[in-house]
Amino acid sequence: MTSEQLRIAVLVPCYNEEAAVATVVADFRKALPSAAIYVYDNNSRDRTAIVAREAGAIVRSERRQGKGHVVRRMFADVEADVYVLVDGDATYDAPSAPGMIDRLLDDHLDMVVGRRVDQVQAAYRLGHRTGNRMLTGFLASTFGHAFKDILSGYRVFSRRFVKSFPVLSDGFEIETELAVYALELSLPVAEIETPYYARPEGSFSKLNTWRDGFRILGTILKLYRSERPLRFFSAIGILLAVASLILAIPVLITFIQTGLVPRLPTAVLSMGLMIMALLAVSSGLVLDTVTRGRREMKMLAYLSQPTLKRS
Repeated sequence: MTSEQLRIAVLVPCYNEEAAVATVVADFRKALPSAAIYVYDNNSRDRTAIVAREAGAIVRSERRQGKGHVVRRMFADVEADVYVLVDGDATYDAPSAPGMIDRLLDDHLDMVVGRRVDQVQAAYRLGHRTGNRMLTGFLASTFGHAFKDILSGYRVFSRRFVKSFPVLSDGFEIETELAVYALELSLPVAEIETPYYARPEGSFSKLNTWRDGFRILGTILKLYRSERPLRFFSAIGILLAVASLILAIPVLITFIQTGLVPRLPTAVLSMGLMIMALLAVSSGLVLDTVTRGRREMKMLAYLSQPTLKRS
């Protein structure tokens, strides 16, 4: 199958992007003439849907608010061989898309991430840059090194990835979930540097540095709990066991010296903490077995999709 024969879908989730969406559609139509461009309107209060339709995009809607809901709907509805996911704010470089697709096909990858290289200082706010580095570092220490920009909204996927990926998040945490899924199944991925521009005049960011940063961090912790349950609950068990020993040592010393247990409530509390520690570790062991089964099911769903071969 040649590049011209590939079914390429450009997926553009939008919320109040009237000022930018026409530029996005035009730029990607020029960069990928054979691609179908889908704009999914997420309850915009402006003329986003009308402008996108007039620009030549296939316009659909998702009523549940949040980027995660939109991506879930797009991945379920759209049929293609290669998927390009990009934000509708005209900050990403459309001419980079063919190179990202070539890298996906030539190296038989499942995801190529556009690593943002800001062209002007206003394009990438300091708070977002710092938060991205912190979250990327945390993700790397938790799930392994593979990405330097986990929050990029510019990605190219294989059909295998899209049709086997279970979208669980509902907001901007979706980028983190995509990265964790790839790392968890050890899927072949890559990053390519792409220019990152400031928003056009009249377009405003919907991101909140602190709110969305904490939500993404919470998503990582939830994913760590579900994908690494033995480590997660063992850490809790160790903390509880240490607290139990700290309380128990003075009681034990007094008992050895006098044969009495004058601080009975402390002894009961210490025993309760140790029981909780053992229960936490036991829960981790059970859930680890369950997680392995879930991971096998994800891999089987991934392998059930046909590979894409370039002729």
